[in-house]
Amino acid sequence: MIGAAGGIPWRLPDDQQHFKQLTLGHCIVMGRGTHESIGRLLPGRRTIVLSRDAAYSLPGAHVAHDLDAALDVARAEGETEVFVVGGAQIYALALPLATRLHLTRVHARIEGDVRFKDPTVDAGTPWRLVDSAEHEADARHAHAFGIELWERDEPDTLSRS
Repeated sequence: MIGAAGGIPWRLPDDQQHFKQLTLGHCIVMGRGTHESIGRLLPGRRTIVLSRDAAYSLPGAHVAHDLDAALDVARAEGETEVFVVGGAQIYALALPLATRLHLTRVHARIEGDVRFKDPTVDAGTPWRLVDSAEHEADARHAHAFGIELWERDEPDTLSRS
């Protein structure tokens, strides 16, 4: 589960802090719907918004009309690691190119309307778990969760031909 009613169906401050630390100073790529659900540009990051609408513009962000164009923008910015931050359609486009997955697994059954097909659970998956940290539920976190880093040996996503 990655979404419900256009947003994230939980609030996990330590996960949000982890996301911030990972993405600060980097390019983030998101779909227009994800940007609109956030409601603002995230500070300290170069935002690239994917939209099929040729007339769409967003002051302070780059707008690209496909993933290749978004990666071109990131390359032009000198980026070596691009973070795709949602939504589901953008994840599906980017996953075949990804060499690293930062996954948060919320240990709860939560209703929602957007799902992410976890590529790490299929038999014969090329992904390997390289790091993980568990967080218990507490006064600030309604749900226990784990933060995982998965990698696979593939060409660099920014050096596509």
